[in-house]
Amino acid sequence: MSRWVATGIRIASPIVIAFALGFLLFAATGYDIAEVIHGLWQGAIAAPGSLEQSVRWAIPLAIISFGIVITLRTGEFNIGAQGQILLGGLGAASVALLLPNWSPLLVIPLALLAGIIFGALWSAIAGVLKVWFNADEVINTLMLNFIAILLIQWVTTGPLKDDATRGETASTPRVDNMFRLSDGTGVSLELIAIVVVAAALAWIIIERSPFGLKSKLVGSSPRVAAWQGLQIKRIHITTYLLTGAFAGLAGALEVLGPSARLVTGATPTLGFTAIVVAIVGMLRVPGALAAALFFGGLQAAILFLPIVSRLPSSGLRIIEGLVALLITAQFIWLRRQHNRRRQS
Repeated sequence: MSRWVATGIRIASPIVIAFALGFLLFAATGYDIAEVIHGLWQGAIAAPGSLEQSVRWAIPLAIISFGIVITLRTGEFNIGAQGQILLGGLGAASVALLLPNWSPLLVIPLALLAGIIFGALWSAIAGVLKVWFNADEVINTLMLNFIAILLIQWVTTGPLKDDATRGETASTPRVDNMFRLSDGTGVSLELIAIVVVAAALAWIIIERSPFGLKSKLVGSSPRVAAWQGLQIKRIHITTYLLTGAFAGLAGALEVLGPSARLVTGATPTLGFTAIVVAIVGMLRVPGALAAALFFGGLQAAILFLPIVSRLPSSGLRIIEGLVALLITAQFIWLRRQHNRRRQS
């Protein structure tokens, strides 16, 4: 069996198992599996506008996953992308709302840059805690997610509050249409071009830059990296900055694209799904792009399925959660096996 076939089976098997378990659960509770499968196909590809919706969700998933690929290859497990997305959206919204009379040629780049910086700095908090205080990055990044959620709740009900919204749907005012990169569909040539540029940049960083080589060595053999005199602390901090920068960019694009505003509780699962996208993509940029399209289609189907089936959207959320669980468990097991072989 060739290496590529074995890898394909390894990636596909958890997904197939997750769908099989989900379908068994649906059948046992009285749902029509043929109807569910038809709804999945329609929601992701065949129904009018469904393919566009699949691409809409694939765009942020792909961009976020590029940063997570860098993190995982360095041996870190940053699960704080959700908070970094929110901070990126905050940066973009602040610029767009505070500079309403400026030219879009200035405001749009500044808003994107603000999103990137806000996301990078938010991620760097966990990096500093890990590098200088040896604090667990999983706990730190998870806690930073909750802090970011509370921060956005305060901003959308306080300094940048839109008086037309109330309660749990609190948000900032809408961004002026001249600053937006897409309409409500979330798909445009501008956004696709940004994804292409982000993918090319991530690929260069990972595959062709000295940092990419050093970070891979740190992730696979930290002792060897230390013996060779690599500045491991600097590499780790750079990794956190890059991860947050990509997530912040995705958050900025949400505000300047389909959302047109920063909303309390928006995109609650994107950051976590992007981790699975990076793992399914074999920690490679092209693989992450392909996986983002798959999970973007699944997200589109989740939103569409209740229209044509009795199955609520939470049913597909169960499958999505099973995929995440099985893929992550497999990834951790393989990494442990690799570490044991390296130490023996």
